[in-house]
Amino acid sequence: MFIIPFVWLVRSSLMDLSQIFTMPPEWIPKPFQWGNFHRALTALPFDVFFTNTMIIVVSVLVGTVITSSIAAFGFSRISWKGRDTVFAILMTSMMLPFAVTMIPSFLGWQMLGFYDTFYPLIVPAYFGGGIFNIFLLRQFYLTIPRDFDEAAFVDGASYFQIYSKIIFPLSRSALIVVALFSFLGSWNDFMGPLIYLKSDRLFTLALGLQMFQGTYTAQWDLLMAASAMVVIPCVIVFLVGQRYFLEGITLTGLKG
Repeated sequence: MFIIPFVWLVRSSLMDLSQIFTMPPEWIPKPFQWGNFHRALTALPFDVFFTNTMIIVVSVLVGTVITSSIAAFGFSRISWKGRDTVFAILMTSMMLPFAVTMIPSFLGWQMLGFYDTFYPLIVPAYFGGGIFNIFLLRQFYLTIPRDFDEAAFVDGASYFQIYSKIIFPLSRSALIVVALFSFLGSWNDFMGPLIYLKSDRLFTLALGLQMFQGTYTAQWDLLMAASAMVVIPCVIVFLVGQRYFLEGITLTGLKG
């Protein structure tokens, strides 16, 4: 049931328009319309959309992995007054729906003069990278024995050295999970670019696909081909990283 929509997308991207909605449905294109992909990708400047998307995705991924891991280290390995209270307040912010903060966030970025730029989509990743990522890494860090920290302190290591030389290397699987979530979230993000981007030259693939749909409403074969090209990178990334994804969920810090 879950795979049928994806199969329908792929088969439709390789079909002529007259074949897509035939009844009963045809599952194998006859013949394969490989030219749909070239026609779809040249109908709009998808190379620009792809470049914009990669700039945002890479920037967000780097910022999320670095800052969320540092924040999680502070909440799990360092004892300071009010730590649990601050973490509880951060966790409660997860209950706020995006619709509640959407307008205030937009007005704030607009007042700063960053409307129609990539900054609203990238900068937040460098201030924690999302509460869920901090929570995920914090729970992982708590499973790493404190003996490592104590041994490092005896050798004169600082907190930053413990983080960079012990905790960070031991957390590869969990960090890859965070990177996967960050990549998929940024790649598929539609609402963020829709709110903050106005110029066509800054559009991402998600917005470009929406523009394509609005321009070629009846060209379902080309729309399906463009959609397949946007989905394929997500599938590849997940297939490559699925082993690390499972390890990050199940393993503890004792795995070294």
